[in-house]
Amino acid sequence: MTQNYAKMIDHTLLKADATREQIAKICEEAKQYDFASVCVNPTWVKYSTELLTGTDVKVCTVIGFPLGASTSATKAFETKDAIANGAGEIDMVINIGALKNGEYELVREDIKAVVEAANGTLVKVIIETCLLTEEEKIKACQLSVEAGADFVKTSTGFSTGGATAEDIALMRKTVGPELGVKASGGVRNLDDMKKMVEHGATRIGASSGVAIMNGLTSESNY
Repeated sequence: MTQNYAKMIDHTLLKADATREQIAKICEEAKQYDFASVCVNPTWVKYSTELLTGTDVKVCTVIGFPLGASTSATKAFETKDAIANGAGEIDMVINIGALKNGEYELVREDIKAVVEAANGTLVKVIIETCLLTEEEKIKACQLSVEAGADFVKTSTGFSTGGATAEDIALMRKTVGPELGVKASGGVRNLDDMKKMVEHGATRIGASSGVAIMNGLTSESNY
């Protein structure tokens, strides 16, 4: 039964102190369990791409991470650089402060800059739900749709909280059936994952992928 879930998992290692050996390990695990992707920081994209050549496991990377406070031009450059190095999926962080200021045009154009730079490569938009009101969560999802993104995503895993089933349900309701919804942060076992999927998640970002697939519970917060 757990085999059905493997291709919904972005096997994630985004810690600042991640080593080459640790990146190699998650790539091997991703191949073994046939996860959707490995999600790594941009500096590891090229290495991960080399390790995953010949498999259908994608390399996902993060843009404007984890604060979302880079300029749109910087995010666009990061995106192009990551794709040139082999990234097959892009997870970008919105300008959270701008959203909270009500600067919706800025937020929309910021997302759009990444979508255009990605030029067809799948883009997920991290809205950092733990920092937003319900109204702001809805608006962030709407702006992501308007900007042409493929997914909305709950969290970086580096702020004050991760995914909740309630947020996933709200995001799914807002974006409708077509867009992807990614739950990240705090999914530690298969029961957690099932709950997120039941509420509308189509992808899970977790460092706990191996534990999930083996029916165990990870102690990781992401």
